[in-house]
Amino acid sequence: MKAYDNVVIFHHPLIQHKIAILRDEKTSMKEFRELIEEITTLMTYEAMKDGVPTVTKTVKTPLETCQQQVVADNAIAIVPILRAGLGMVNGVHTLFPAARVGHIGMYRDEETLEPKEYYCKLPDGIENKFVILLDPMLATGGSACDAIDLLKKHGCKNIRFMAIIGAPEGIAKVAETHPDVKVYVSTLDRELNENGYILPGLGDAGDRLFGTK
Repeated sequence: MKAYDNVVIFHHPLIQHKIAILRDEKTSMKEFRELIEEITTLMTYEAMKDGVPTVTKTVKTPLETCQQQVVADNAIAIVPILRAGLGMVNGVHTLFPAARVGHIGMYRDEETLEPKEYYCKLPDGIENKFVILLDPMLATGGSACDAIDLLKKHGCKNIRFMAIIGAPEGIAKVAETHPDVKVYVSTLDRELNENGYILPGLGDAGDRLFGTK
């Protein structure tokens, strides 16, 4: 796959270990959900190591006072793409517990494979926040691009997109359509099949998260 300046693909052995279990068709819904959260936390730690909005705070230790950098209040917004993106929210909240959460609802037309928006609710002032957009599977890239378009229409300028598994086709589409958005993917898979599913993938992430199939 072509290298993109705005794309980071993780090769951390701990993440890869968890993804191996995540892929297994025998993994239970409970364990699948926990793994999604754990992988998301690890990805968030790496993805946000540069660029997190911070302020300087005076802290009194038992010995003296010092100046310390802390995450700015009300600076982060988490936006999952419904429904599978919901499974990643707690993983980000582990590191940013005060982050506001918005929701973008999209579904894929089974015939055209194109995304269709059906819901959007975003926190007030999101245009001034650092936005973390979430979707476990980056397949065709259609939903991610449309969600980024929607966030930009609301004035968002600092957006980072995170996916657990990505296909080359989807990564290329997001990277080229939105070169100003950093894309973080924990694993690059081989390709899409004729139905737009990632191979080898892990099946339908939403169904496996919520036990609907």
